[in-house]
Amino acid sequence: MPARDPFPGAVLDVLRAAGDRPVFEHGTRVVTAAELLDLVARIANGLRAKGIGPGDGLALLLGVHVEAFAAILAGHVVGARVVGVRPGLTDAQVEHLLSLDIKLAVRDTDDLVKAPAGELSCDGRPQDVARLIHTSGSTGAPKACAQTYASMTNAWTAHPEAWPPAIRDLATRLDRYLVFGSLSSQVMFEYAVLTLTAGGTIVVADTPATAITDLRATARVITVPGLAKLVAAQQREPADLSSLKALLVSGSPLTPDRHREALDTLGPVLFHGYGQTETGMISMATPDDPPGTVGKPPVDVELRDGELHVRTPGQGCGYWGDPEESAEVFQDGWVRTRDLGRFDAFGYLRLTGRARDVVIVNANLHYIGPIEQVIAEHPDVAEAYVVAVPDDDTGETPHAYVVPKDRVPELHELRELVTERLGAASAPTHVTAITEVPVAPSGKPDKRELRRRSCPAR
Repeated sequence: MPARDPFPGAVLDVLRAAGDRPVFEHGTRVVTAAELLDLVARIANGLRAKGIGPGDGLALLLGVHVEAFAAILAGHVVGARVVGVRPGLTDAQVEHLLSLDIKLAVRDTDDLVKAPAGELSCDGRPQDVARLIHTSGSTGAPKACAQTYASMTNAWTAHPEAWPPAIRDLATRLDRYLVFGSLSSQVMFEYAVLTLTAGGTIVVADTPATAITDLRATARVITVPGLAKLVAAQQREPADLSSLKALLVSGSPLTPDRHREALDTLGPVLFHGYGQTETGMISMATPDDPPGTVGKPPVDVELRDGELHVRTPGQGCGYWGDPEESAEVFQDGWVRTRDLGRFDAFGYLRLTGRARDVVIVNANLHYIGPIEQVIAEHPDVAEAYVVAVPDDDTGETPHAYVVPKDRVPELHELRELVTERLGAASAPTHVTAITEVPVAPSGKPDKRELRRRSCPAR
């Protein structure tokens, strides 16, 4: 294989080939590939004029618009270490991010776009850190995952010849891909690059809840709680979703029943992705794959005592400033996911829980993922979430939160169900009905909030 230009060289090649094709849309503003290239060149030269070059820390505190997307590409053009600062962070969190050896913080691009365009040359050095992406914090404090220019260059997103089968299917559905929330999100940004490569248009959704209908979108990212709301809304009062071709489900596993219900309600549009900030995409189920699975991984996967270890072309290299945690997760070219899973007889991957999401009963460790899956099989349960809470007799005990379908199941029903399948120690001793699960800023179920509700004084 011939040597590739450093990232984002392949993306720039896509834009050069696209010429006058519309690639970005925000309200009434439509930007062509040539115009986006011009913006990238101007912002890159503006950054160089401010002394930003290979290895320099660059923080981007920008919204969701074409200049923000161009600024990300421009930061990589000059070879900087790009740190995206998403909206909604506290002042203390922003201050922490800006302390990560940042040479320049960009809060708007007004001055940068005034620079002359000129030729685009990519200055990224292979072993330099290209970007720091913060994890969701679902297993603890968010960590800054470092990804090198070599890794970003090797990633398959902008290289159609390297697309796995599921991505080739998805690429045909990305005519109008919605972006919202934060372009510094790895999922949001990588699907945007995939959209450009597939010949589609990136469409800004200022109001994501109604954007599929309002903007005639064909694809969008959605979390599992968001999917549950969409399915319920469609069952209650159907909206016109006829333009929709792909819902990119991410953030947490789907139970088989939830997966089937979504397919029955929305049609063959679900692409259930599995990946991490540390790895990028690991696997993806297409609408034709068995519900409850995340497809067949096109990357190297090993199960070690039930825990998934993976190798991907675009994986990270460690956590910025945290060598101990880096050594625990990034091991001899493999990434320890801390996710539990298994392969079925046909080679499909099924996720079964988090290695750290446990309840310790009488000094014995029990994984919470299987408990949630069993409770979710109860006919009156739409969604199930379990947290470990302190117990004077056993040390900890499972507390179940359920979103009921109609009636709220009795505690003894859930205890009997779990006891039969997993044993008495895994059975919940408390059950609380909720109308919907609280979500963290990442869009994932907020287990910390559920634990706080269970133990308000702690």
